Amino acid sequence: MPAKTINDVIALCKRRGFIFTGSEIYGGLGGAYDYGPYGVEMMKNIRNAWWNAMIYSRNDIEGLDASLITNRLMWKYSGHEGSFSDPLVECKKCGARMRQDKMKDPTKCDNCGSTDITEPRAYQLMMGLSIGATNDGEINAYLRPETATTTYVNFKNVLDAKPHKLPFGIAQIGKSFRNEISPRGFVFRMREFEQAEMQYFVNPSEDEKYFEYWKKQRIDWWEKVLGIPANKLRFQPHEKLAHYAKAAGDIEYDFPDGGFDEVEGIHNRQDFDLGSHTKSQNEFKLSAKVMENKDSTIKLSYSDAQTGENFIPYVIETAMGVNRAMLVAMLEAYEDEDLGDGKTRTVLKLKPWLSPVKAAVIPLVRNVPEIVDLSNKIVDDLRRLGIGKIELENSGNIGKNYRRHDEIGTPVCITIDHQTLEDGTVTLRYRDTMEQERVKSDEIVKRVLDIVTQK
Repeated sequence: MPAKTINDVIALCKRRGFIFTGSEIYGGLGGAYDYGPYGVEMMKNIRNAWWNAMIYSRNDIEGLDASLITNRLMWKYSGHEGSFSDPLVECKKCGARMRQDKMKDPTKCDNCGSTDITEPRAYQLMMGLSIGATNDGEINAYLRPETATTTYVNFKNVLDAKPHKLPFGIAQIGKSFRNEISPRGFVFRMREFEQAEMQYFVNPSEDEKYFEYWKKQRIDWWEKVLGIPANKLRFQPHEKLAHYAKAAGDIEYDFPDGGFDEVEGIHNRQDFDLGSHTKSQNEFKLSAKVMENKDSTIKLSYSDAQTGENFIPYVIETAMGVNRAMLVAMLEAYEDEDLGDGKTRTVLKLKPWLSPVKAAVIPLVRNVPEIVDLSNKIVDDLRRLGIGKIELENSGNIGKNYRRHDEIGTPVCITIDHQTLEDGTVTLRYRDTMEQERVKSDEIVKRVLDIVTQK
């Protein structure tokens, strides 16, 4: 059966080296996690799949990797410095701090049930920095709370370096930082997290068309690429729109513990973002209400060569949490199987391209040089394919090796034994069915390649 609770996956992550508690030997740090040997591989696979869909498969989107440390003025004019906050309340009885809009009952403490709680106050989510040799300790920069704003301020840089006609997009994957009141749901809500965001710049007359287009594109990615069943996903429009938004909604996944929750946002941000950061705002007919900007040095506008019109484009944004995507993929792939006779196994039935280890090579005995040498040769041949991590599993018990690779999602194991020395065949053992077959060792490279590249 699939995971009944997120705790099933949390235990697997710690046991098998996907995700560890950050700073664990010192008691940890709320909302901070370290990705282990298999976690980094799976995260890389998700990044690559998103990057391939957004950039390598298209002609109209360019990549960007912007700085994590950012000028304070950027967040002043984006509105973050003045309004990017959550409502914080404290329980006067037990001292617990909570985000009011996420409480089960806004009148009662989630921790002890007391009704003696403070009035909500704004809690700044951005992480401020004091940088430079001559600073006096005051905040003069921020760790970025999102990748989007660092994309908007690079709009003209990218357009000048790689000219495009509208519509076109800029995409980036990277770390963001938010001083969350109450991190929750394992890696669902963290203080340091990874985003995959794309800003698609369109003519204001075509904004609604491209909002619907990207909504469909992104839902299709979750279903067809990541392999999430359609009945586990939904698109939920926002009941209350942000001041800058014309339309917005979330792709949500049905989590086993709390039901549907956000994994990716799709937003029509109008001309708010480029309009907020542009020089000479009064030269443009902005639809969104923006703060007067006297500090920008660049006009973030687009000149239409055909019409001669110079205007601020609208932005359609797609914003995915990479950590959440990995969590969803693991929850969906997790199974506890009853094998009969009191035996069970835990298996991650990940799509092969997503698996952290693509194949494991297992010499059945470790004290026969010919078997070990042949195992090493097969490993080397597979690694030359460049398809991802290939492991040499030279630790003994074959049954335990199979179970370990079931748990980390390895799609195929290759066992070399005494029969291999006699007839040149090896055993392929398949994760999902546990079926085994003997094949010629010179067929291994093609067979593994076929397995890990299947969609």
